[in-house]
Amino acid sequence: MHAHHALVLNLHQPPGNLEHLLDEQTWEAQEILFALDRMPRSLWGQEDLARVHLSLSGTLLETLSNPDFQARVYGIVDCGKLLWFLQNQRIFDILGTGYYHPVLPLIPPADRPEHLRRWQGIARHLFWRARFDGFWPPEMGFSMELIPLLRQFGYRYVLVDSEHVEPLMPMSWQELRYRPHIARYGDDEIIVVVRDRELSDAQESGMDPDWFVNEVAERTRWCDFAPLVTTATDGENGGWFRNVTDGANYWSAFYRPLLDRIRAGRAELRPTFIHDYLDTHGAQGEVRVATGAWNTGWHHGTGFTQWTGSQTQRAVIARYDRVSKRLHGWLGQSSAAGTEETALGATAPVVGAAKVAQGERPAPQPESTEPRDSAESAPVIDVLPASLRQRLDDAQWRLLRAETSCNLFWGEAWCDRATADLAVAEQCLDQIDAELDRQPR
Repeated sequence: MHAHHALVLNLHQPPGNLEHLLDEQTWEAQEILFALDRMPRSLWGQEDLARVHLSLSGTLLETLSNPDFQARVYGIVDCGKLLWFLQNQRIFDILGTGYYHPVLPLIPPADRPEHLRRWQGIARHLFWRARFDGFWPPEMGFSMELIPLLRQFGYRYVLVDSEHVEPLMPMSWQELRYRPHIARYGDDEIIVVVRDRELSDAQESGMDPDWFVNEVAERTRWCDFAPLVTTATDGENGGWFRNVTDGANYWSAFYRPLLDRIRAGRAELRPTFIHDYLDTHGAQGEVRVATGAWNTGWHHGTGFTQWTGSQTQRAVIARYDRVSKRLHGWLGQSSAAGTEETALGATAPVVGAAKVAQGERPAPQPESTEPRDSAESAPVIDVLPASLRQRLDDAQWRLLRAETSCNLFWGEAWCDRATADLAVAEQCLDQIDAELDRQPR
């Protein structure tokens, strides 16, 4: 019995990072762009076997599809062709993720739907498809309370790290790691696909195809089922993926030689798309996934220490919550006012809730911890004057951008990026408060 191999690559660049690198560290920016461009070019003619899952953050997609950026890097990489090549569904399966690449369990629940919605908006446009089966949690940051939200956005399965999966029924080590399972939260359930942490570590740093074939064979030797071995790493970071020398990078030194061994009958391994595996073999057994992230090289992933290790990092996370409550207080008031106006048949716009029309500023409403339905959670702010609608919109995207995982990943080095965006968001909300204070009483 052969093992099935699901290859997953995470691709993310924070807002403005590639532009900054082009100015300050040109070769590093070129290495990243070459690494992205190398993926489809390395797999031309390999459609019979090559199967690659890609998670591309919204900010990376935004950069690659920006006409100004495309013009700037033309001659290094043709971004338009790159995006076109990634639409090849015989080779690539695109996984859903969060637009600004937030560690979802660390940001306010009220902000999570908008990250998912904005990513689906740009991905549907660029990849010409309406459905994405799988979800890649940024930094593999997962908690069980995310399950209803993922189901509301139509995801069939989510990737989780092997170190956090706990069986709720008897399972062997092989069953726990190499079978998809069901995880439930309340009335909702989702399939969880388990990333093998040790094999993924090897994928990240460099490995020999024969070693990989033998290691997978040993790990799955006692499986009495069709095993799904999932390896997941970044796809454009580190010398193994960035090396431009043919025969010295992931694709030319490992993946293409692996496919050659499979064709020659020298490897009991088959690359697969996860959705194809699930269609054939399904998911077995129920598990619980402990809250945590993948290992980062510095930290294990438990407790999110990489992002919460200092007082400054924790202060930024606390500020996310405060700004989010203010923002969603206004979004909730605007939504309520819009509903009331529709019911009354009024034609004149109302600023905020009914109390605002009487000269009172509405207090922000407590934010529910339950995810809102994806079709209903888009902010309804048409009842505000255009100037205030724009400020509310500005406040929201600044908050979402502040929640980028990279702002907290590097200790305190990038925390100022988050605080700068949060300060602008608060200024926008202050301006709304001041404007409404000037309304006639």
